Amino acid sequence: MDRLRPRQRPVFSGFTKAEIEKMEKLFMESRELLQSKEFCQKLARKFSSSSGRAGKPIVKWNEVQNWFTTRQQESEVKVPSVTNTYKDESRLPQTCLLNDGDQSCQILKGLVSKVGEKVLDLSELEFEAKSSTDGAWYDVDMFLSHRVTSSGETEVCVRFVGFGAEEDEWVNVKKAVRGLSIPFEHSECCKVMVGGLVLCLQERRDQSIYYDAHVLEIERKTHDIRGCRCLFFIRYDHDSSEETVCLRRLCRVLG
Repeated sequence: MDRLRPRQRPVFSGFTKAEIEKMEKLFMESRELLQSKEFCQKLARKFSSSSGRAGKPIVKWNEVQNWFTTRQQESEVKVPSVTNTYKDESRLPQTCLLNDGDQSCQILKGLVSKVGEKVLDLSELEFEAKSSTDGAWYDVDMFLSHRVTSSGETEVCVRFVGFGAEEDEWVNVKKAVRGLSIPFEHSECCKVMVGGLVLCLQERRDQSIYYDAHVLEIERKTHDIRGCRCLFFIRYDHDSSEETVCLRRLCRVLG
């Protein structure tokens, strides 16, 4: 029997590990102006446009401000060390890791190159992988190991966010791993082009899963207080089905 996937990606709330580490670093370096509206707005925009936010809610500036306020209050009671903060697994989700030495590091660096990132700080990067079970894309919780096939291609064993070890899969690095896709904001509908590849949330009665799709037609409409009202006629790559969707269901594919 085929394994069943949940109806949607696990609901995410709060900040990612990379975001918490960034704010913690800023807090430890300088506590001046960290709670100002302008600073928090700038940091929130940076977080929201990062690959780690694909499929997750955008960051609001007051959420950033509240984090710094709470962190300041905590420090006044007890000043924790940076080391202890990073070791607090209840606050920081697991990162993507391989456990077999220098060769594994090269595999991950290859993934970094694949998504076009210039930095090699792997702790700040997040990925998604294509499941061979249903052809859908899921967030990668961690890379467990790697191997080279008889054809010379590299595969990695991935654990998906929200799933246990029984759902681990071996996937092809070149064909089934990429940086987390970024949800389009209302102001970015102009970046969706006819013929372009997007990651689209396919909503069905029994499931809602992210699949690759290509844009066939676009009906541009005037935006209102609700945001983008444009309509996008797309065709899913996995089953060639077609439908019209709104911008909130589309993500920009990184590579």
